[in-house]
Amino acid sequence: MTATKVTPVNYSAEQAAQMVENYTNGFTVEAIALEMGKSVRSVIAKLSREGVYVAKGKVAKAESQTLRKAQLIELIAAKVGATQESLESLEKATKEALEILAKAI
Repeated sequence: MTATKVTPVNYSAEQAAQMVENYTNGFTVEAIALEMGKSVRSVIAKLSREGVYVAKGKVAKAESQTLRKAQLIELIAAKVGATQESLESLEKATKEALEILAKAI
């Protein structure tokens, strides 16, 4: 009798599908990692295996921060069942505060 090696599954099919959908809709890998409770490297590896990850060049810091904050607010809104517009005042929060809030929800 030969033993078969069972590989642990880090992501369910549903998680992988949600991750791919979020990434293709413009979420950053950082936001996806927060949502999934995984490391950024793990998310990048999974998105790469799914064939959707595209390595990005350096983006201007201000543009990058605005984009990430907007995506974090979108993530928070989705988690609490609100519209992004109803939480627009969160734009004034720091990125770090938004990351803490997104992780806590």
